[in-house]
Amino acid sequence: MGSKLFACKFSALVGLLAVALAPVARAAMPFGNYDLRVEGRYDFHSWVWAITACPDGGCVHVNAIARPVAKAFPYVGDARLVDGRFVLTVDVPDGLRCDDTYYGPTVPTHDVYTWDAATLAGELRSSFDSGCHGAPAGSYTYPFTLSRM
Repeated sequence: MGSKLFACKFSALVGLLAVALAPVARAAMPFGNYDLRVEGRYDFHSWVWAITACPDGGCVHVNAIARPVAKAFPYVGDARLVDGRFVLTVDVPDGLRCDDTYYGPTVPTHDVYTWDAATLAGELRSSFDSGCHGAPAGSYTYPFTLSRM
């Protein structure tokens, strides 16, 4: 009787430890088309992200499509999972718009998007070597959301 009770308690303890020490599941990014909404960025475009699998399977491929397509540079890149968040880094030739958003000058930016695949919320950090009209280098940070279409 004592050995059966010990075996039962031991099994319960092993089961409890297995659940407690199980690895945390990371949210997978579902493939599909997403509406990208960047709050506060000076831009007259809205964007669609077409998200597909990477050939090596270790990331998701992002193809950004502007709406409207006029005066916009589409960008592509691979987003990798880093510390539970997807990270996409792209260089955009017209990322910072100066003066009039449609006809004004533009400045190239280095954009880093990070987001959570479960909430589809994230942050865009857009940095530039020189600002509008020769202003100093800098960066802006914007919140963004993705909505599956």
